[in-house]
Amino acid sequence: MGPGLQRWLPRRWRQLPVIADGLWQSAVYPYPFLRALSVQEDRRLRQLCGHFLLEKEFFGAHGLEVSDAMALTVAAQACLPLIHIRPPHHGAPSKVWDVLDWYDDFVGIVLQPGAAVARRQRTDAGGVVHQYQEVIAGEAMDRGPVMLSWQEVTQSAQAASHGSNVVIHEFVHKIDMRGMRSGDAPDGAPALLRRMGAGETASVSHVQWRETMTEAFDSFRESLSMAERFGGAQPWLDAYAAQDPAEFFAVTCEAYFVNRPRFAVEFPSLVTLYDAFFRPDQGGS
Repeated sequence: MGPGLQRWLPRRWRQLPVIADGLWQSAVYPYPFLRALSVQEDRRLRQLCGHFLLEKEFFGAHGLEVSDAMALTVAAQACLPLIHIRPPHHGAPSKVWDVLDWYDDFVGIVLQPGAAVARRQRTDAGGVVHQYQEVIAGEAMDRGPVMLSWQEVTQSAQAASHGSNVVIHEFVHKIDMRGMRSGDAPDGAPALLRRMGAGETASVSHVQWRETMTEAFDSFRESLSMAERFGGAQPWLDAYAAQDPAEFFAVTCEAYFVNRPRFAVEFPSLVTLYDAFFRPDQGGS
């Protein structure tokens, strides 16, 4: 049975593609945040990648040919946030692959050779419509594909020291969008947020999330403003995080996954919050 038909089978019945050891090492070894995984985490990530590669279709734009190694590199980084997370439905996962439901609203992943130019439209407070172009390294669309700059992906190892990762950024947006109502916009508080700790209700958890994120977001924007206006120290994270709560969530998640030690120093309250969401059964380890 070909890979196309395998995609439509229930996950438990699939014959996963064999990921050769050499190919796996080429996708993991260059990236310190992937090399640091435990043996158990590495095994889990590899299994998730097998299902991910069956479920997603890669397309190269502007003549870019997507190799197996390129697709696996993206898959490994896209699946990293899923290693310990609970699925977007009831309780703990019964199977490893249940967590891939976070990404079940789309199939296509488009790789651009470099940055892309997106057409934007914005309506100001006076009702005037402004049209402009924006250069982007990636984009996640609600119920639509993910676009990534392959040039940015290849720089992920070096970017980790700055807490940056374009793949994680866009796939965290997908997590933020999961369960969102049509017409809504992501807001940095996943719509299907589950309980964050023993004895807490979902509503209390949502309040805790909002309060902690708002305080961290406001503090980051204040630090950025001080740096710009008075020559203070520049914040560690990309200034793009100050754009809105959704981008703050995505940018801080990049840093959380690729440079946890520095992130813990810069955002101690968010480490606790993100551990509760992304690592609920790991005790924050």
